[in-house]
Amino acid sequence: MAMIKDLAQVNAELQAEKERANTVDYKMVTFSLAGKDYGVDIMNVKEIAKADKFTYVPNAAAFVRGVYNLRGDIIPIIDLRSFFHLPVDKKADGLENMLILRIEDRVYGTIVDKIDKVVGINTENIQPPHPIFGDINIKYISGVVEKQGALYIILDVVRIFSLKKEEEKVQQRDAAGGAFGGAPGGITQDKIATAAQAAALTDSAIGFIKENLPTLKKFYPGDINDEWIRRRFADWSATRTGDELQLKNENEADEYLSSFYSPDSGRFWSDDYAAMVKSFLPAVNSNNIQVWNIGCGKGYESFSFACILKSRYSGAHIKIWANDSDIMAISQAPNMIFELSEVPEYCQPFLVKGRAGYSFSQELKDSIVFEYHDVLNDNPLPDLDFILARDLLSFLPEEPRFRIVSGFAEKLKSHGIVFLGRNEIMPGNEWGRVADDPVSAFAHNG
Repeated sequence: MAMIKDLAQVNAELQAEKERANTVDYKMVTFSLAGKDYGVDIMNVKEIAKADKFTYVPNAAAFVRGVYNLRGDIIPIIDLRSFFHLPVDKKADGLENMLILRIEDRVYGTIVDKIDKVVGINTENIQPPHPIFGDINIKYISGVVEKQGALYIILDVVRIFSLKKEEEKVQQRDAAGGAFGGAPGGITQDKIATAAQAAALTDSAIGFIKENLPTLKKFYPGDINDEWIRRRFADWSATRTGDELQLKNENEADEYLSSFYSPDSGRFWSDDYAAMVKSFLPAVNSNNIQVWNIGCGKGYESFSFACILKSRYSGAHIKIWANDSDIMAISQAPNMIFELSEVPEYCQPFLVKGRAGYSFSQELKDSIVFEYHDVLNDNPLPDLDFILARDLLSFLPEEPRFRIVSGFAEKLKSHGIVFLGRNEIMPGNEWGRVADDPVSAFAHNG
């Protein structure tokens, strides 16, 4: 009888232990870094977000992506992948997944590969970290836990965002006892404060640049080119200080914009660039290809694109509406004569030889309608397969630029593509990039 009682007691204890193990007393937000699953205490997570525009911070640590305006609060952005020396996947849409963390009275943004879900566990199931998790420094791991077949590494974000004093203690401990691989030292307040101060100075200097470009070169900063302006400022400021950072005259503005323009601007597109553009052209069921070429200039761009389209869509009827506000250039474009050596190979099959030199065949010329037109005025067009507007929108003021860009979606067919300048992007989440540098092309997601 005693044996039966003991067995019942054992079963009761086992059941109680099972119930304790299934009791949720700890919740974590899970995410992935380089293919592994991680978690952080949900009490440290303020919110999750997606963003793609961070203010660059010169001379900051490699893991500091910059600072970000979170509804009026400027917060530092830390790329945990770079911090832990892990591979960084390039996002197709440019948007980064962020966990917004609150550590004591401070807020930080942390970039991760993918944010998964909230997982509830019992703290008794958390195991201490082990050197096998050597992808990151073991001192930043508070434990590991298994849940529904997945193994989660729980990060100690308080340690990661440690104060200076705490970092010094960690370094002393590591020096004495050794440490496994990873980032050497926490993300200290000193580093963050320095980054934020530098970012504020950078924003101020960039602000003056943005104010002077419209006046000096009629170049209008905005969402379409902000990313390039900041990259350019990083190079610009690397060799200048103080007043030298500012644009004082047109020559300096020209120098600042020197790296903005797309390849082969104002001339025939090279064979290599044309091949890249052709590779991004989609399959089209229609036998009629309609194109709007805005700001065609002397016509080199229009002829280049016409030759590419004739090669890509053999047998299709091509029609390009080539517009420009330079009446002299637009008038001379249809009658240009070339030396054969001036024309790239992909265009040469569409040339005919005359007494004065080579010109394009009448069939190719008929596919292009050169018209004097100011893009600021409405232009009725049929539904379009492609819009060609390289390096044009950045030279339009904000209001007309917004109006023109808003009209692109209405003018394009479902498979339509907008080609912008190398350093321009279509603003808004409704556009997706379909081509990589140096070709900048976008399709409408709607």
